[in-house]
Parts: sequence; C-alpha cells; structure tokens
Amino acid sequence: MKKAPLVIGGKTLSSRFFIGTGRYPNPVVQNETIKASGAEVLTFAIRRINLEHPDEDAILQHLEGRTFQYLPNTSGANNAEEAIRIARLARAAGLSDWIKVEISVSEKTLLPDPVETLKATEALAKEGFTVLPYTSDDPILCKKLEEVGAAAVMPGASPIGTGLGILNPYNLGVIVEEASVPIIVDAGLGSASDVAKAMELGADGVLMNTAVAKAKDPVKMALAMKQAIEAGLLSYEAGRIPMKRYATASSQLDHLLSSHSKG
Repeated sequence: MKKAPLVIGGKTLSSRFFIGTGRYPNPVVQNETIKASGAEVLTFAIRRINLEHPDEDAILQHLEGRTFQYLPNTSGANNAEEAIRIARLARAAGLSDWIKVEISVSEKTLLPDPVETLKATEALAKEGFTVLPYTSDDPILCKKLEEVGAAAVMPGASPIGTGLGILNPYNLGVIVEEASVPIIVDAGLGSASDVAKAMELGADGVLMNTAVAKAKDPVKMALAMKQAIEAGLLSYEAGRIPMKRYATASSQLDHLLSSHSKG
C-alpha cells in the first residue's frame, strides 16, 4: 500500500510537513525551526502581512536561497464573503494562488464554520484558486468540500492550539478512505506520537504551528515531527498486524511440542 507522491494543485511536494510561521519566540528560532522541519509549504495569516510591501515582510523571507510554496490563510474571517475578499487581496498582492480557507465564528473554540467554509471553498475554486479548506473531522463535510473543488482537505485532529491530539481516529480513517484528494491533518496535534498516528491512519501530511513554535525547543520539536511523519508513513505502507482479543505466541508452540515428543 505504497503512498503516491503528494501532489496538490499540480505541484509535487517532497515534504509532507506543512508548517506555520506564527508564535515563535523570535525570527532566528523561527527560521532555524523551519529549516529543521524540511517543510516546503509555509502558512501564515494574511491579516498579519503588509500586503502593500509583502516582499519586505520578515515572515516571508526565504531561508538561504530556498523558495517555498506559500499557503496564506483567511484566519480572522467570520463568513465566506470575508474569506473570499481576503483571498483575493492575497492573490492581487502576488503572494500565492493557494489559499487555506479558515472561517471561525467562536473565539473560544475556533472551530470552523462548516456552511461558510463550503461556500467559500466552492467560490474560490471556481475563481481558479488552489483551495485547502480547514474543516472539522466530519467525513460527509470533507467529501462535499472535495466535490466543490478543494485541492486538498484539512480536517482538524482537535481544536486549534489545544495539543489534545487525535480525538476521533475513526472519523479521520473514514475521511482518508473516502477521499480522492490529499488529506492534510491540521490543528490540535501536540506530539510526535500524534503525528505518527495521523500518518498511520493514512493521512497524506500534517500542518502544525503551535505544537512546534511553543515547544521548549522548537527546533528539536520540528525535527521530531519530521521524523514522526516519515515513521508513520512507513508504518502505514508496511501494514500493521490485525488487532486480536487474545494472545498469539511468537513461536510455533505446537510444532515445538511435536518435535520434542518425537525425540
């Protein structure tokens, strides 16, 4: 069960780690962390960028000549109309035609609004954007987002920034099983074991920010997450043994007893 190369919007990515650019203690740590992650896709809130001079913004500086695929997000939008306007501004400023649709109405939970997210995704896809909507772990909604033109779908493992890990592995497994586009697990992952589990469920990649940026050592955490993605993917491709109710001996006990009796 070998995973196909990760292709989104016609772009083949060698890294399955999407990383955010916010909440780091300083720009030096931010840059070193991004370097350690090996990520090719960087996400950031458009509202934090000076759209009049995006090339001069510290968040968008390249690392040692490397270029990235920018994935600006519409964080702060309360409805589809606001998200669409923000996406258009980002494209007009030359940032990217990739857009992460992120629409939340509750500041307490920051859970995505399913109706407005679906509306924005459909509208932006029709305008030629490569749309990656952030959504809840609802298999039906994820499929509908794919059907209206999402290039990849990004279900949350748990609410943004909580570090609670994967609250509903069953749903994520169903989402992956039903999908015809890449599934990138976004939000709520907190540890390398969470990341490995997401990949073992069949996810095509993960997006992380807080769990890395707010770790005691962000650079080490980025490296841990990178390796967890690789380990989880290998585990998925290798195929785990079935779960059983009772024990199974590693050695062939009946064969050993038979040989002993003959002696």
